[in-house]
Amino acid sequence: MNKIKILPDNLANQIAAGEVVERPASVVKELLENALDAGAKRLQIDTELGGRRLMRVMDDGEGMVRDDAILAFERHATSKIKTLEDLSKIQTLGFRGEALASIASVAKVELISKTAEAEAATRVYIEGGRLIDVKDAARSQGTTITVRDLFFNTPARRKFMRSEATENYHLTNIVTHYALANPELAFTLTNNGREVLRVSPAKDLRERAFQIFGSQMIESLLKVEGGREFVAKIHGFVSAPRERRSTRDGQYFFINGRFVRDKIIAGGLLEGFRSVLPHGVYPVAFLFLEIPFEELDVNVHPAKTEVRFRRSEAVKEVIAEAIRGALRNAGILPISQQSAVNSQPFDNSNERAIENQTHEQPKIEFQISDDNFQTVSLNPTANEIGEQTEIENCQHLAETTEQTSLPQTEPETEVYSADFEQAVQSRLGENSNQQTPNVEYQRPETEDQLSTLDPRLSTSLPFDSGAKIPKAVEVENLSSSKIRPISQLHNSFIIAVDDEGLLLIDQHVAHERILFDKFRQKETERKIESQNLLLPETIDLTPAQAAAFNLVEAELENLGFALMRLSGRTIAVKSVPTDLPASEVRNLLSEILDTVDREKFGNARENLRDNIAASLACKAAVKINMKLTTEKMQWLIDKLLTTSSPTTCPHGRPVILRLTMKDIERGFHRT
Repeated sequence: MNKIKILPDNLANQIAAGEVVERPASVVKELLENALDAGAKRLQIDTELGGRRLMRVMDDGEGMVRDDAILAFERHATSKIKTLEDLSKIQTLGFRGEALASIASVAKVELISKTAEAEAATRVYIEGGRLIDVKDAARSQGTTITVRDLFFNTPARRKFMRSEATENYHLTNIVTHYALANPELAFTLTNNGREVLRVSPAKDLRERAFQIFGSQMIESLLKVEGGREFVAKIHGFVSAPRERRSTRDGQYFFINGRFVRDKIIAGGLLEGFRSVLPHGVYPVAFLFLEIPFEELDVNVHPAKTEVRFRRSEAVKEVIAEAIRGALRNAGILPISQQSAVNSQPFDNSNERAIENQTHEQPKIEFQISDDNFQTVSLNPTANEIGEQTEIENCQHLAETTEQTSLPQTEPETEVYSADFEQAVQSRLGENSNQQTPNVEYQRPETEDQLSTLDPRLSTSLPFDSGAKIPKAVEVENLSSSKIRPISQLHNSFIIAVDDEGLLLIDQHVAHERILFDKFRQKETERKIESQNLLLPETIDLTPAQAAAFNLVEAELENLGFALMRLSGRTIAVKSVPTDLPASEVRNLLSEILDTVDREKFGNARENLRDNIAASLACKAAVKINMKLTTEKMQWLIDKLLTTSSPTTCPHGRPVILRLTMKDIERGFHRT
């Protein structure tokens, strides 16, 4: 007896639903795409319990006749392609003919549709893949599809659904994507009867972004436009570096009108921002690419959010150059910077254009300030840090009870500093006005690798393959009485010594650890102090941020914020923790709301409080490129060593690196 059997259609549909219907947002995505393909001008989306109980999409598209309404639920039934050639030049959002059949196999689905010519609408009701009823109904032209009790007949799938807050976030996100992709259309989204998003037809993408994200976002947007013939054309907007996010949630990518999630596009975006944004920070982006059909494969996954490029590196370079062009036009990058990609047709013989740039490092400065510890302002000038660095008032560093002054005469170490700088400049040249870029360093393991970084280094510096990179310090090896600061490196790292050798201390993350412990302790004791803002700060939230705000409002108030919800998705901030600079309020709240773990929120409030306190500490801490006096450096060291974890910041980064005397002696071949 044969063992191989053909699966029943309903079982095959349920299996296919595992790829097409990942979560309620997947259902809404498929229904929205069908509505858009039908020529809808107005779309309304209603959900209940995060889509678990109900999802309904109503449109005013062309509608369906009765036979088509029934046939639409059959697997591989579609009106969008007829031949394989049609697939290679597909312009509709849907084409596989799997979505409705897959959805209907794991839910209770009602379809009501009417064409302009029909006298009555048609109602089709399907439950778990079985056709239950077909009859006349009342409706104007268009289609309404209602999906109830998703995964009611597949308990194993149902238990993997996330919390209502998580599913609402994904539902809001998917509707936001299609609202951005179609600014000429009207969208309304409700959740449990409450309106989450409503946008009327807009004249262009900028106006649509204003409708969704508010005026504050619009003020920071930079226009992006560029491309290369036969590869890709790109247009859209990106945010200026000051409007930054800690996640990629603010990035929206579209190819030929189709919403996609793609690492190539994300990589090109980051490459364009590489010299102006630090690691772990992401811009907001609304990028639309037009790519020839023959250069693109959209039939990669049933969900149709993944694509495959024929020449991915060329696409990435086009995106990066368009971003750099937008930054140059805004004066953020110098106009003289050479372009890596031009507008000429793509040359197959050279699939990758390489940007040939050299970057001169600024001179290394060893300088001890003689400013008074109590009275000096911690706000450096633009000449000291470069125009792009945001440094805020950090008066909380001056917490000593006695005023301390440094000698007015220049310390003898200046003689050494001058000699050292002269030697360095003779080798590497001088460019003291250029700010140190934020880059990731990898330690070279061989002399060949060292010369690759800079050919001059291989002949000017001794290289010992056995030398060790400075190590992170263990807590038990620290003693505040023995650590003495001697200077700063690039106004960013404290150079200190103790009995065992040399210490490098990251001043930003050190202060971050101090503030984090302070916030968490005072929150527990409910003693966090607040300062009233002169004028309340109004912030426009995205739909997803507004949902997250409902979850964390109480926790924010416990940390010293006084918040008030205004109309719609706008909130007002009336007071903030005393350590937080007012200019950081907007970025901090955006970061917190973008990174709320909606799934774990209910069971992990302590983690949420830790995350909020860590973000608050990061924004309030001393910045890099900030000059500190010796007293301030000593204050940071002393306070750091009293914290719960002086060797790591709240985000897990090391605070202190050590170069022992043995390491130093080995480097100079003394051992």
